[in-house]
Amino acid sequence: MIRALTTAASALALGACSLAPAYERPATPVPPSWPVGDAYLRQSEAALPAVSYRDIFRDPRLQRIIESALANNRDLRAAAANIAIARAQYRIQRADRLPNVTAGATAGIRRGTSQGTTGTGTSVSTGGGVSDSYSADVGVTAFELDLFGRVASLSRAALNDYFATEAAARATRLTLVSDIADAWLTYASDRSLMLIAENTSKSAMQSVRLTRLRLEGGIVPRTDLRQAELVLAQANSDLAEQRTALAQDANLLRLLVGADVDATLLPASIESVETTLAELPAGLDSGVLLRRPDVVQAEYSLRSANAQIGAARAALFPRISLTGLLGVASGALGSLFSGDAFTWSASAGADYNIFNAGAGREGVLQSRAQRDLALANYEKAIQTAFREVSDALARRGTVADQARAQIGLVASAQDNYALNDLRYRGGIDTFLNSLDAQRSLYNAQRSLVATRLVRAQNLVDLYRTIGGDALLDATTDGPRPLSPEPTATPVPRTR
Repeated sequence: MIRALTTAASALALGACSLAPAYERPATPVPPSWPVGDAYLRQSEAALPAVSYRDIFRDPRLQRIIESALANNRDLRAAAANIAIARAQYRIQRADRLPNVTAGATAGIRRGTSQGTTGTGTSVSTGGGVSDSYSADVGVTAFELDLFGRVASLSRAALNDYFATEAAARATRLTLVSDIADAWLTYASDRSLMLIAENTSKSAMQSVRLTRLRLEGGIVPRTDLRQAELVLAQANSDLAEQRTALAQDANLLRLLVGADVDATLLPASIESVETTLAELPAGLDSGVLLRRPDVVQAEYSLRSANAQIGAARAALFPRISLTGLLGVASGALGSLFSGDAFTWSASAGADYNIFNAGAGREGVLQSRAQRDLALANYEKAIQTAFREVSDALARRGTVADQARAQIGLVASAQDNYALNDLRYRGGIDTFLNSLDAQRSLYNAQRSLVATRLVRAQNLVDLYRTIGGDALLDATTDGPRPLSPEPTATPVPRTR
């Protein structure tokens, strides 16, 4: 028994060998800082501070909607199920690194007469009686000695797949929060557009009433009345369209939240919520992109592919398995556990495929190609993230100037409309000039609402593209290994 236990311990110690190439994080394929120029904001030299959606989206109503979504959204539930599946797969793969111990017991009894034959072929009776047998055993069945690290590499690959799945779930949470903020702001914008349409409709109704009276008095031609009715019809059409848009915005929020949304949590206008969004400093160091969930997921996939190379290399060598059995056997139940009844056996076997038409070597080449594919995907994920942040910064650098210009345009359009309306009422000018001024004001007001929405959603874009919301992480440093795995340390993320 001592020799058997010593043999098993030695086999476990030999399993520390690995043929997987040492993993080294690839160099970041983007410049060390964000682009600078007229379209970009000048950023501070400090690294990006830790942020959460509560730091950016400060309106309590929006925060309550986000919290409800994090608890009820079906996509998040699907992501949680995927994490559970990946965790179970890792545990199943890890179990192959340990012996499979089984226990059993049997009892048998035989009654009858045995038959024999003579040299001439005549059958003779050799006697009869009862034959009893009892046994109990515990053993190790087909335990592979992981001399070349095949099982360990597969376990390491499964662990990194689990980490990648968890990172994908964090990416889902980050996207969900951003989508809810976008939908909430869009609802606010559509509310503002509906208010503009309502005010324009009321103003157009007064113009139609006044123009009809002037027509009946013979002061203006019928064309003035028809032009006034055109403005009223357009405003009423836009009003109906905005009511539809508001209903659809509310439906989208319900879908994202996964439950009904209290009407009191919806904003009244885009103007009322602009000040509830905080600025997000981007920092100059593009290394903050390494903490984005999709980049983290891509790196864990690269680690997994790297470990698969080790498994493919180890498959080229013989597989050595060890079996062992410790037990007791006796013809009488009373003497089953006596010293003479103890039995044990141990065996080892080697399995090596002599000829497989080069499949083993092609397996190594395949795993290397898959590693190269994972590397390309990882680098592309970083480059895409860099481009998205740069685009968001470029928009942030110009949207404030655009908003100021739009505010000035609305002010000028309002004054122009008021002057032309007075000239028309005083009989100095035609109704056509007043109509054009009213249309210009209406379009300028709608353009200003659209610009306000772009400015607000730009902050959401920065929040999404930089990533790394601490409140959306499962833990501070990602998922914890289920057992010590010094070679599969979670990717560090800058805070």
